[in-house]
Amino acid sequence: MKTIVLVEDDERLAELVCQYLQNNHFNVTRFANGQGLIEHVRKAQPDVMILDVMLPGDDGFMLCRQLRQFYTGPLLFMTAKSENFDQVLGLEIGADDYVVKPVEPRVLLARINALLRRSAPLSAPVRSGTVISFGNLSIDKLSRRVHLSGEDIPLTSHEFDMLCLLADNASQVVERTTLYKELIGREYDGLDRSADVRISRLRKKLKDDPQNPFRIKTIWGKGFFFVADAWDDE
Repeated sequence: MKTIVLVEDDERLAELVCQYLQNNHFNVTRFANGQGLIEHVRKAQPDVMILDVMLPGDDGFMLCRQLRQFYTGPLLFMTAKSENFDQVLGLEIGADDYVVKPVEPRVLLARINALLRRSAPLSAPVRSGTVISFGNLSIDKLSRRVHLSGEDIPLTSHEFDMLCLLADNASQVVERTTLYKELIGREYDGLDRSADVRISRLRKKLKDDPQNPFRIKTIWGKGFFFVADAWDDE
């Protein structure tokens, strides 16, 4: 069974969500706040994290920042309609997606399954072609690990998928419509900044220049360009 950690202080909502997910073959551990959460996640490494935004004590944003120091699995925010939820901030600090409460259980389940599909490692045996390299950058698709100049670069599941898609199309423009459809699971509406935020996070981790990127370039009005020969040490 896949494991989920739910952090939700509303007892009734938490009970309903836990029951529905358990009925759909998930093993759910619930916390009402951040007390004991970090230690549990560090040891258990659940398949999915679901965080309420407004919590007593540390809020969901604070907990997300702490979790992303060691947890790379899918992370989903839940936010009430009445809350002034900052989607861009949520993505910048490491969330993969969010749902609005009161959440339709089938919608939540669909979002969880989509995150799990996109984060699933390859199940095929090791074969030629599972590792792709550009200079000092190495991407192992089987183990879902990335190394740059011998350093292990921890990426979230969405960041890894984004990098793989760009690297598989090195020296070509990957259009925003393609990124949204294949990685984010929705059509690009011309305003959504989710892809830009994830690209920004990738650049920081891969030692690209955020002001004048030379490894992953933005092609305005079109998409993003992975520069194949920009991965040697300066």
